[in-house]
Amino acid sequence: MKTHTLGQDLKVGALGLGCLGLSRWWGDPDEKKGIAVIQRALDAGASLIDTADTYGPFINEKLVGKALRGRRDNAVLATKFGARREPDGTFIGIDGSPKYAREACEASLKRLGVNHIDLYFLHRVDPRVPIEESVGAMGELIDAGKVRHIGLSEASARTIRRAHAERPITALQTELSLWSRDPEGDILATTRELGIGFVAASPLGRAFLTGAVRSRDDLADDDARSDNPRFLEDNLARNQAILRRLEPIAEAQEITLGQLALAWVLARGQDVVAIPGASRMDHLEENLVAADVALSPEVLAALDEAAPLDCAHGARYSEGSMRLIDE
Repeated sequence: MKTHTLGQDLKVGALGLGCLGLSRWWGDPDEKKGIAVIQRALDAGASLIDTADTYGPFINEKLVGKALRGRRDNAVLATKFGARREPDGTFIGIDGSPKYAREACEASLKRLGVNHIDLYFLHRVDPRVPIEESVGAMGELIDAGKVRHIGLSEASARTIRRAHAERPITALQTELSLWSRDPEGDILATTRELGIGFVAASPLGRAFLTGAVRSRDDLADDDARSDNPRFLEDNLARNQAILRRLEPIAEAQEITLGQLALAWVLARGQDVVAIPGASRMDHLEENLVAADVALSPEVLAALDEAAPLDCAHGARYSEGSMRLIDE
């Protein structure tokens, strides 16, 4: 697989793997299948393996750790801290304090079964803690050899600048897809000015952009998307218009909707890496093809028209979750 570069020198496959869905998110998890998916991604050069302590919660890091046994050198391992939970999984709140950064890192290293994390993200910015303090503590983890690179998630341009002035930031992880194009403004301009890479989370729009969710009947009662504003009945019905505009473009290119969506993300630049999730091997194989899809300027222009900024109906997250996004 071709490589893209995050920050100054962190080279990874253009496509990585988001592991959230391998542990209790879209359905019942299967550990053996999850491990097989991660290892197949590594075989294909999709080297950025992305998890977080809050995924599962806690069990996703353990799953990733099992998958990486004997394969550690093939992976660029990314995980996150800051969304603090009780041992039983109860969400406490966002904690970006230096003390918690150190505690969370030690816990992640233990669950993953590794001696260092390649890319350590602050999952959400803690408004109670100056970003310089959070990033300073993350930098100390680099000095201690426990972390190689640091990143932020869902941070504003202003916060990115402050953080980078304290300690070099290698990557920003934020949602970017054909129906979530907000970062193409100030965010991408800022990361590029500062030499920071961009990790595109949810590049398939939580599978909406694959055409897998046409109605509420396609979602199980315990599906995490059930209370997402974009998947509520009225919004979901209106959002089908996006797919109707994208379908003829994908057909003309002889690729799937999902491959079109991923190829669009990768066309943003050599500093952008996409981390689609895949809990099934056939979905992973479909995603991997997208790394070799080149979209012409004419096709990209057609996509701009079919899926312009703010084309989606409904917010990216519920009201409560949106309050955790740095602005």
